[in-house]
Amino acid sequence: MNAPACIVSITTRLADLRAPDEARRIEAFLENHPDVTPFHRPAWLLAVAQGTGNKPLALVLEQGSALVGYLPLTLVTSPIFGRVLASTGFAVGGGVLVEEGIDPAPLFAALEDLAQQHKAPSAELRGGALPESRAGWAVKNQSHAGFIRPLAASDEAELSAIPRKQRAEVRKGLANDFEVVTGGKELAAEHYHIYATSVRNLGTPVFPRALFRAVMERFGEDADILTVRHQGKAVASVLSLYHRGAVMPYWGGGTWEARGLRANDRMYFELMRHARARGCTHFDFGRSKTGSGAYDFKRNWGFEPAPLSYGVYTAPGSAPRNADPTSATHSRRIEMWKKLPLPVANLIGPWIARGLG
Repeated sequence: MNAPACIVSITTRLADLRAPDEARRIEAFLENHPDVTPFHRPAWLLAVAQGTGNKPLALVLEQGSALVGYLPLTLVTSPIFGRVLASTGFAVGGGVLVEEGIDPAPLFAALEDLAQQHKAPSAELRGGALPESRAGWAVKNQSHAGFIRPLAASDEAELSAIPRKQRAEVRKGLANDFEVVTGGKELAAEHYHIYATSVRNLGTPVFPRALFRAVMERFGEDADILTVRHQGKAVASVLSLYHRGAVMPYWGGGTWEARGLRANDRMYFELMRHARARGCTHFDFGRSKTGSGAYDFKRNWGFEPAPLSYGVYTAPGSAPRNADPTSATHSRRIEMWKKLPLPVANLIGPWIARGLG
């Protein structure tokens, strides 16, 4: 008579991200998963915690002693926007990752319980496995799109891949007398000034300087800064992440002068050139809200939008979280923010932005 088969139970628990052995175990799981993003990494969660003061959390799904599922989270707290458990905070990606054949439902249930424990009326999954028909959840498929395409083999091939109108703008930028530099923390102050100026002009509070510094420190060679200078003055700059052969320009911008100089166009073309020299094969232009100016800008470069799917949980009896900059309430605030003097915006902006998530 055969012995009965042993059924290995599946359990969920909170991981201790600051324990080196736990972090290494999670990194090993991520290394073999096809859908991992940089924003799943413990390094991202800890950098966000270090740079914004928001709490890092992570749920793991275990089958016996094997790690078969993972959900990274940031508990974002704001006196303006309320609390949200985001996967992942300050990121364009994240969400539940499970091994093939594993049901993600226990992680969704654990997330709902965790939100209740932390008095967070909302939770967001920015990709990954989603609860398509679970009470309290709404799945959005058309609000944002991602933009990624292969890098060409040479500068001329890269130019040829850009549609004619945008290619003309890039050529104007290439004809201008710019100094282009790449590096790490030695370019951080210059980059932050450019980025802060750019987002103020767009009506958005700037993230804390400490967030940029923490990401650079924890990502090491997987992050760098490219800056374009004109007559000795920085006019455009971008902080990029590198992940599985893709370059991801993540925090970038330019001054008012950058537009006339085509410095932003030159910056992104130079980043393509720089990434190719690093051995990258793809350019990931990130996500943009469908129909936005950034959405159109990326399409002009020849990137085709790919709809992204997000899951949003609202606890029973709670109102949906509203951090949408296109809403009527926030649109008025944006117009006011654009008029603030830069020193004032840089003083109070990080306090507000650390609660956006």
